[in-house]
Amino acid sequence: MGLHSLISLTTTILFLSLLPVHTESAQPPFSCDSSNPSTSSYPFCKTSLPISKRARDLVSRLTLDEKISQLVNTAPPIPRLGIPGFEWWSEALHGVANAGPGIHFNGTIKAATSFPQVILTAASFDTGLWYRIGQVIGTEARAVYNAGQANGLTFWAPNINVFRDPRWGRGQETPGEDPMVTGKYAVAYVRGVQGDSKNGEQGNPDQHLQASACCKHFTAYDLDDWNGVDRFHFDARVSLQDLADTYQPPFRSCVEQGKASGIMCAYNRVNGVPACADFNLLSLTARGKWGFNGYIVSDCDAVKIMFDSHGYTKTPEDAVVDVLKAGMDLNCGSYLQEHTKQAVEQKKLPVSEIDRALRNIFSIRLRLGLFDGNPAKLPYGNIGPDQVCSKKHQALALEAAQNGIVLLKNPDRLLPLPKSKTLSLAVIGPNANAPKTLLGNYAGVPCKSISPLQALQSYVKNTIYHPGCDNVECATATIDEAVKIAKEVDYVVLIMGLDQTQERESHDRVHLELPGKQQELITNVARVAKKPVVLVLLSGGPIDISSAKDDRTIGSILWAGYPGEAGGIALANIIFGEHNPGGRLPVTWYPQDFVKVPMTDMRMRSDPSSGYPGRSYRFYKGETVFEFGYGLSYSKYAYEVSSITKSVLHLNQSSTVADYKLVSELGQDLCDKKKFSVKVGVKNQGEMAGKHTVLLFLRKAKPSNGSPIKQLLGFHSIFLKAGERAEVEFELSPCDHLSRANEAGLMVMEPGLHFLVVGDEEYPLTTIV
Repeated sequence: MGLHSLISLTTTILFLSLLPVHTESAQPPFSCDSSNPSTSSYPFCKTSLPISKRARDLVSRLTLDEKISQLVNTAPPIPRLGIPGFEWWSEALHGVANAGPGIHFNGTIKAATSFPQVILTAASFDTGLWYRIGQVIGTEARAVYNAGQANGLTFWAPNINVFRDPRWGRGQETPGEDPMVTGKYAVAYVRGVQGDSKNGEQGNPDQHLQASACCKHFTAYDLDDWNGVDRFHFDARVSLQDLADTYQPPFRSCVEQGKASGIMCAYNRVNGVPACADFNLLSLTARGKWGFNGYIVSDCDAVKIMFDSHGYTKTPEDAVVDVLKAGMDLNCGSYLQEHTKQAVEQKKLPVSEIDRALRNIFSIRLRLGLFDGNPAKLPYGNIGPDQVCSKKHQALALEAAQNGIVLLKNPDRLLPLPKSKTLSLAVIGPNANAPKTLLGNYAGVPCKSISPLQALQSYVKNTIYHPGCDNVECATATIDEAVKIAKEVDYVVLIMGLDQTQERESHDRVHLELPGKQQELITNVARVAKKPVVLVLLSGGPIDISSAKDDRTIGSILWAGYPGEAGGIALANIIFGEHNPGGRLPVTWYPQDFVKVPMTDMRMRSDPSSGYPGRSYRFYKGETVFEFGYGLSYSKYAYEVSSITKSVLHLNQSSTVADYKLVSELGQDLCDKKKFSVKVGVKNQGEMAGKHTVLLFLRKAKPSNGSPIKQLLGFHSIFLKAGERAEVEFELSPCDHLSRANEAGLMVMEPGLHFLVVGDEEYPLTTIV
């Protein structure tokens, strides 16, 4: 969210002080108290009625002023109806956080489990892990609320914008550059947080929510502040083709499969129209085509900037009218509170539009069980403080960090390091003793805080530490001192990279190299060390480390993202062989030259005529430092396509052979009938057990104009003992997995030879349309 929002915590506190007195210590306020006859008789309090009828009844009882007061994130109480205040803005990107006004760690609960930043969690390619993280976040969110330390239960996460440009400061918050992976992450996280089963049917409009998740930022938002262009003024010019196969699929998955109860519309314009004022985007697409059933909230002050920054509307009242008529329901900020009444009085806005928004808003509070009487007697009411920062939850944070960390280089098996009592170790670098850096942005207070240095010291008593730089920016480096230390020890671990001073919300990078004198420090230390050094990188976005990749004095490289509260332990466990790394990069690592590409160019596909290289592994035609999906292990894994149910797919229903066929013309029945499965055998040929991700790609023998170079079809994470072999199965639908978007944004099937690709193995597949 934009933390520049005009909503003040002082106002929040004032509103909360007006809550009706239904509170006990360590219990949140609630509506529809069965012991209060003046409120319990309202139809909106009757749990036997459908949510839609209860919401309609509640809204019908509000005055115009009361209605308007509820259209903003800090909603005041309505004492005459026994309705408490509610704060919609809470954060839980990778753990329950006090980054918004809704959560407070000032009572019984002082902290919450802080998982790795999303980009590293995505590197595990493990939907089961993602779901379990969502479950923990939802459980801890409800526990904080039950303890009276939360003013709401709506959490504005996950961030499922595609990581389009490596410079983007918020790329760290996302699951990476692949729309399918991003969509699967969204589904797993949302289902976990909201209390749904991982794979079962859900999304019943009357179903209780453990907590509410909100997919953001809808849509084509992936620039914060670059070269004088900021997110508040940016007009993202996006083709229908790129919208269809890159920018929109994660949100569609989030709605259709994840059943998210919230969507946040973005600051930017999309093809000239502010996202929060786009009727086609919010109403026709999200609600109409995808069946979204929830509330739509603006990013903070996104409505205000339509008039103040975009100049999109002539008056503030026009901005209010445009967003409500487009289908937005809630304003993060105070703009709707300040200008909606005038819009009604000027007869620009019918009250029916306000009522529509309020029904969506109150439906969520009803689904959270906040109008069902005493919450202690309801589902989720018994989740207590003991379930926050539990040993089980902290163990999951460690598992997530260990399974996400990516081994980028280890040609001579420098890693794992030996466990010897006589070993001496130097730990050098500005990120070695910086536990806060491990957390990334939108982090709360972690259960514990252990730096990589402290974790490594638990393995080697004779450890010498030197920061090497004054900070991550590394404008000043004490290279001579670091070199002197490196000469004296058996092994050197350099812990370098970025932090939130280099990449964050409102701050995109201008280059892809290590900051300041970091590279100089690495080179000089590696040159004098007794053995090749270990280089650890903390960062959200890719870094051009071509020189380190090719330098033989650097024996091993690990990328650890921002690995969360257990990240230091995870790194030490991997470095000393307690855990076998198996993470894979969820983004392409580009060379420094990529910064010549304007960040404002939203095109995914390359344009050879202008030298535009394209973006992401699907379309980029240029040199890479590391490819999407790259990642090594202490074990070697071998693949074979053990079986495939179809090698020729006939998708034509006549004797005429076409150049392409619209998926919509094939029909759902034919698409379902043509589904097929692929089984891949995978064997751990190493001496160490490990978790391994099998990535199945598709490439066309002769790509047509606009086709991806290759496309990820699916992924499976599997644990294999040393020498163990197992099979993983991929269920594929040609209409979903073998189609592509044409220039009109429609999905089409094309005939020809394709190859299913897993590792170095390829299997031919022919489609006839």
